[in-house]
Amino acid sequence: MKIATYNVNGINGRLPVLLRWLEEAQPDVVCLQELKSPNEKFPLDAINSAGYNAIFHGQKSWNGVAILAKGYEIKEVGRGLPGDPEDVQSRYIEALVNNVLIVCLYLPNGNPAPGTKFDYKLKWFERFSARAKQLLEFKIPVVMAGDYNVMPTELDVYKPERWVNDALFRPETRDAFHTLVGQGWTDAIRTLYPDEKIYTFWDYFRNAYGRDAGLRIDHFLLSDESAARLQSAGVDRHVRGWEKTSDHAPVWITLK
Repeated sequence: MKIATYNVNGINGRLPVLLRWLEEAQPDVVCLQELKSPNEKFPLDAINSAGYNAIFHGQKSWNGVAILAKGYEIKEVGRGLPGDPEDVQSRYIEALVNNVLIVCLYLPNGNPAPGTKFDYKLKWFERFSARAKQLLEFKIPVVMAGDYNVMPTELDVYKPERWVNDALFRPETRDAFHTLVGQGWTDAIRTLYPDEKIYTFWDYFRNAYGRDAGLRIDHFLLSDESAARLQSAGVDRHVRGWEKTSDHAPVWITLK
């Protein structure tokens, strides 16, 4: 079972790129972030024509998450992160696919930090950690995939000294990530590649992709039941070099 996560940075504007990658990579399940589309404008017909079912939680101009599956039924468990009924940002959705609980998330960026956006990021992280702890208690295969907007360690960022005051790399953000992982989650990429420089995002500016000045901010966290089935993982970094592509590359894992 091949599961991928991909921040598409606007699903309608990048639809040809997404469809090309789906045809090439043939993932079984895909978590998408940053749809930047309301539900009524989600390109469901094109996704279905590519062979995928879909559930989506959209929002006009911003945010938005979706789960796609090929050959499997998607049973939605919930949408919207629990813990704050006043939070209307579309950043979180859960579904059962082939007896695996798939969590698709788009964690807030938080910049500028400090500030209200950074406060929202940390509060969202707290709510996410609370939900993640509940999911572990179910003792079932869980995969939490998405754009976490966190570089966990210096290995995960090009020239870390330049990012010390950024919301994605501030100590509070990394502490929140390590606390989350400490509940009992497995970072799939780092488990298989503990010492390798691996990036999933390259800015559009200053030839970041050409210079490989990247960040690792798209992550898979696995419950023990999923981690025991982990076979392989990787980044389709060449997709970042395509015409009119996202600033993220697709990331994937395979489970037995």
